[in-house]
Amino acid sequence: MTSHFEPTDSLTGSVAVITGGTGAIGLASAHRLAKLGARCVLLYNSEAPESAAAKAAALPGSGHLTFKAQVTDSASLQAVADQVAALCGVVHILVNSAGYTKAVPANDLGALTDELIDDILKVNFRGVIATIRAFMPLLKKSEDGLIVNISSIAGFTGTGSNLAYVAAKASIDVVGDALAKAFAPHVRVISVSPGVIDSTFVPGRGADFNDKVAPTIPLRRIGTADDVAAVVQACATTMRYVTGTRIVVDGGRHL
Repeated sequence: MTSHFEPTDSLTGSVAVITGGTGAIGLASAHRLAKLGARCVLLYNSEAPESAAAKAAALPGSGHLTFKAQVTDSASLQAVADQVAALCGVVHILVNSAGYTKAVPANDLGALTDELIDDILKVNFRGVIATIRAFMPLLKKSEDGLIVNISSIAGFTGTGSNLAYVAAKASIDVVGDALAKAFAPHVRVISVSPGVIDSTFVPGRGADFNDKVAPTIPLRRIGTADDVAAVVQACATTMRYVTGTRIVVDGGRHL
């Protein structure tokens, strides 16, 4: 073990795997990590392969990779992990930013169907665990690994797009703490919890919703994908003596 977890300003030689890598937060995180020298591996699901490749090619640096992989398909994840092992040899950073949700009011239990609950938990909880399971051997091999789970303030406020999403994010936070203890000191695990972010993640929420919510946030604006990416970057560089915790990036919305 060579790391003493000192801060660093360079990620040269590091390999970063990012699920949801072509989405808003995933791609913003990849850009920041690549700018500091990391080789990024973008995992995507619904993106067209040509579009995903173009996004990877536009990142700073070179040698970035893209793979289609469903986080709900463990065999698919393991196949990608095997390819990453063959091409890169090791993984230093895993950012779990793949997700799925649908807006359902908390008092509308009829709309929170069994099928929706299962779908939300499969992607946002089981998918994260399956991804960690597939890449943990490569993270351990680095002896200085980092897992960043993109969570949500929904996981501790109880207020989110729907109750199943709240449950999934709360589960990821708690299990992340358990993993941080189980795999220390070789792998650190941190939850990054955004509030409202200007993206298309929640179907049906757009400029009208953002304009209504922004004045209620203490810092008086909606968050951006880069706000979240900046925290991911900090976890990998300046906040290296941190593990087993939640970092909230919401402009104070939870207050």
